[in-house]
Amino acid sequence: MQRKKFIVCMLLASSCAGAVAALNEAPPAIQLAGILPKDSAEQYEITFWESIKDSTHASDFEAYLQTYPNGRFAPLARARMARLKAEAQKTAPAAPPSSPPAAKVPTTPARPAPAAPPTKPAAAPAAKPEPPAASAPVKSAPDKPPIPVAGLREIKDCPTCPALVALPAGSFTMGSNSSDPSEKPAHAVTLAAPFAIGKTEVTVEQWKACADAGGCPQITANGSPAASPMRDVSWDDAQQYAKWLAKQTGKPYRLPTEAEWEYAARGGTSTPYWWGTAMKTGNSNCKECGAPWQSSAPSKVASFAANPYGLYDMNGGVWEWVADCWHSTYKGAPADGRAWDEATCREHVIRGGSWREGANYMLSTTRFKYDASVRHSQNGFRVARSME
Repeated sequence: MQRKKFIVCMLLASSCAGAVAALNEAPPAIQLAGILPKDSAEQYEITFWESIKDSTHASDFEAYLQTYPNGRFAPLARARMARLKAEAQKTAPAAPPSSPPAAKVPTTPARPAPAAPPTKPAAAPAAKPEPPAASAPVKSAPDKPPIPVAGLREIKDCPTCPALVALPAGSFTMGSNSSDPSEKPAHAVTLAAPFAIGKTEVTVEQWKACADAGGCPQITANGSPAASPMRDVSWDDAQQYAKWLAKQTGKPYRLPTEAEWEYAARGGTSTPYWWGTAMKTGNSNCKECGAPWQSSAPSKVASFAANPYGLYDMNGGVWEWVADCWHSTYKGAPADGRAWDEATCREHVIRGGSWREGANYMLSTTRFKYDASVRHSQNGFRVARSME
């Protein structure tokens, strides 16, 4: 497989006045291709901006400004946020509903991710951008479809609990030596104990049950259907949900470890995608992956094909939080599948890509990172639990 490349074309605003004028024009041309990250604060900031620049939610621009208050796109973000809030006030009813909780300010700089010291706003436009990279074409895969694994047990511990699939212990090769540096080195992992993992991402309806019971924060779903994946949740929020489920059921609910997540996503396969070596439509919810994709929001869970373990949306949909702290490579990673944790870490791993990414992000090895307290409109999660 060709090494995926990160290509950035950016247009810098020279003043706040220029930024406001830019709102009536096309947004800055920032072209991204391939899988991230490369461990660079500048790339993290640009990636964050790329992921929200077309958003219609003021909270996304608030999250950017909290992370990069003096960032290169801060004037544009403030102007866009002001316009969205003004438009919302015009259309709001006489007694407007209370606003959703604001995203918590990270204790360490976050990027769209994690981050480093914010960059200074530029005083002049950037050099002429390079031509955008062509998107990877969606091809019909020549591979034979993987055979669903028989005999896996489905678990549902309460009426409002997510359905789980119980997976057996096993071994697999995690990561890739032919992909992004963060996915190297490919290494053997052995999961000694079985575990269960969510059949789908946690949905808006399931989150609402926790929020209505006082176990989770009330986070607006922006009109998303009940069966849509819950998003705009931080790692800290996801931990609250898992703790609430554990209290309600008496079962050891938690976030999956990164190794468990990839083991589940592969579905017993060793190919770049769980369905084979080439991209194929209908298997993941991404912008180059076929119907029923839509640009405005992720499709309802289970709208695309399940992998051989019967798990939906492991690729695409929303990025999914896992338990592990972020490490820029797998050097020194545990070989037994436990969470690679540290007492003081604030950056945690997200996996799988979202509906807004292209086909290059749908690989089983795709990984990225965010600060634990950052809420982002493309981030959600699924739960796991240990087996008795």
